[in-house]
Amino acid sequence: MLSLLTEHPLFCAFILILLDLGLWRLISSHGSEWKLLVRVLIFAVFSLLLFNEGLNPMEPAPWADNVPLHLAATGLQIGWWLFGARTLTVLIGAVMMQRVGHTGRLLQDLLGAVIFLIAIIAALAYVLDLPVKGVLATSGALAIIVGLALQSTLSDVFSGIVLNTTKPYQLDDWISIDGTEGRVTDIDWRATRLQTSQGSMAVIPNSLAAKAKIINFSRPSNMFGVSVSVQVSPHARPHSVIDALERAMQGCRQLLDTPAPSVALKSSGSSGAEYEINGFVASMSEKRLVRNQLFDLAYRHLQASGVNLLSSNEGDVPTHSSRPRALLDSSPIFSTLRQEEKDTFSQNMVLQTFRAGEVILAGGEVSDHLFIVESGVVSVTLKRNGTPFESGRMGPGEVIGEAGILADTSLPADFTAKTFCALYRIEKSYLKPCLDARHDINDAMTALFDYRLHKAQSLTEEAPVVAPKKGFLQWLRSRA
Repeated sequence: MLSLLTEHPLFCAFILILLDLGLWRLISSHGSEWKLLVRVLIFAVFSLLLFNEGLNPMEPAPWADNVPLHLAATGLQIGWWLFGARTLTVLIGAVMMQRVGHTGRLLQDLLGAVIFLIAIIAALAYVLDLPVKGVLATSGALAIIVGLALQSTLSDVFSGIVLNTTKPYQLDDWISIDGTEGRVTDIDWRATRLQTSQGSMAVIPNSLAAKAKIINFSRPSNMFGVSVSVQVSPHARPHSVIDALERAMQGCRQLLDTPAPSVALKSSGSSGAEYEINGFVASMSEKRLVRNQLFDLAYRHLQASGVNLLSSNEGDVPTHSSRPRALLDSSPIFSTLRQEEKDTFSQNMVLQTFRAGEVILAGGEVSDHLFIVESGVVSVTLKRNGTPFESGRMGPGEVIGEAGILADTSLPADFTAKTFCALYRIEKSYLKPCLDARHDINDAMTALFDYRLHKAQSLTEEAPVVAPKKGFLQWLRSRA
């Protein structure tokens, strides 16, 4: 091996370049540190071979009489400059990746281009012995011509540098640029790429992004704004509307407590009044779900307060129905009753109120009646390993106590009034004959009971304990 290095150093230098290119492709991206170390070692051996053979990259090749050897030596000297530029670029890139991550990739590419330009000019000056001043003058004039031709492209490039330096957004941030909303998937020389909520790709030139209004929904992290607007009749009392919307907010568990959600009157006129609910959720993926849930809760709590959402057919909405009758109409369980059955049923519903914090139905208690929530928010609490936790919240139209009616059993959940609540009570002695006669209602209530029982069991079961992995070092420590 040593004889080969001493007898054919130029051939070995050429093999080292090919070896570097091959190993750079073969070593996976997971071994980036190994790739960097191998490249530095190969460059060091390559440099040693050249200098040991008398090929100084700062001077032209010494074998002008032997044309083939002179050309090969000149090629290896130019290769040394390019090889060194590539190694230095990789080293700088590794350092920048540890400090600034992928957001500095554009600056890294620009710095790499400058290093390669310096290496090329140095190779022209030292190896080929060309007049650098003339080359620089020619390249300067050429750069002006190219710059004028690529003015818009260069604007995108330098705007990209500004965006990467100031960092108004980073990869995986949810942002809005001039009204286009999406998740940042890439920031390159020319443009910023966003993946929209519809799954499409939006490409925004960096020059446009640098001038446009940018809204970053991911900052501060773990806090994303949600807003829902509702329009009601201008004759509805604002206190009743705001009180109902505040109960709707409390019925949504996904809303963060800090910053606290709020309700505000947005606008008011002769045609209607608009109210807005504002809150925050912990992740972007929850925004759509919470927005839909808030609107449904707002509808139900406003209806429970006797306030309807504004519509073109507002005058056609019947107002003579009693509240128990309206609850039966909107209930997914009792909506199949005939009109005369609903009238009779509503006369056997007794209103009962609970203060905030008062237990409506304790876990393990067999209920002899069914509750239908008329207004307010009910908190559902389960226990896991003896520790209570809130598993859900209920609002107007939902029922409590179906386990005692159907199977003389109970659910392992505590139902507690989170706000002031009004519930209609239906005794089991009256409800049981109805369930026996109407199998559709019995099936709907049974499906609800099975769903709640299965959910309670899945939420309270203990998570399997994962045994920690024991490696060789842990085995040595245990033997020490």
